[in-house]
Amino acid sequence: MIEGASEPTKPVDVRAEMLRAVHALSNSGESGRSRAVTSDLSIDEALLLHSIGWEPVDLVYGVSLASVPIGVWNWGQGEITAASYAHNLAFTTAAARLNEECAKVGGHGVVGVRVEVKVLRHHVDISLIGTAVRPVGVTATSSDVFLSDLSARDFSLLMTAGWRPVGLAFGASFVYAPRRSAGMALKQKTQNVELTNFTEATYSARESAMERMQRAAITLRGSGIVEVKVTEGPMSFARHAIGFAAWGTAVRLEASSHQYQQPQVVIPLDDAILQFEATSLRGP
Repeated sequence: MIEGASEPTKPVDVRAEMLRAVHALSNSGESGRSRAVTSDLSIDEALLLHSIGWEPVDLVYGVSLASVPIGVWNWGQGEITAASYAHNLAFTTAAARLNEECAKVGGHGVVGVRVEVKVLRHHVDISLIGTAVRPVGVTATSSDVFLSDLSARDFSLLMTAGWRPVGLAFGASFVYAPRRSAGMALKQKTQNVELTNFTEATYSARESAMERMQRAAITLRGSGIVEVKVTEGPMSFARHAIGFAAWGTAVRLEASSHQYQQPQVVIPLDDAILQFEATSLRGP
């Protein structure tokens, strides 16, 4: 073997791993739990978690509503600071409550977090829901609970590769679109032209939101963000205001070096059957 070269990865015995996971699930009631596990994970995801030595614990929830002061959506210039602050406050508070619930049930982290955001005229509503997980057989509460919107499947792949999710990173910004003059609005009414005031407002909101999300990832001691999701566009109740929100899972490399995974070809058996005309198979 060439010096410094890593040893070839042994092929995973999928059948053995699944049998071990099924056995772990069947004996989960013997571990001293006072109640059954509640989870929104699919059967496949639960088995994958057990295959890497983790198990679901409970369904956990975090929610927060932050008020937006009256009048902030009126015409103005620059960022709508009060609205941006309300969104980030609601997200931070909801994430903190989700952390608390996870720790309370003995989880070490939350996977599959679903993020629901509602920006209304007078308040911002954030709700987070996911499944608390922990290493199999470990009942002690972790002092470093993580949140992740990764599916259990992606979480398993990430952990196997030597990476660890460290938390949800997020950022939001709301910006006024500069008002057009009456003459400009009348001139553009019958033309196909770019509305540069809205374009510039969208870029401004995006830059601020992405910067805040990246800053949040650094605070979590993450080295990157994966599965980033964004929402953007004018507010339904204030068409002259552009909102941009972004969130994703901050991750950090835990292993001494990255562990390359050997992909396996899997043929799904539950794909929808495509309907077509048999005559379309005939040649000309």
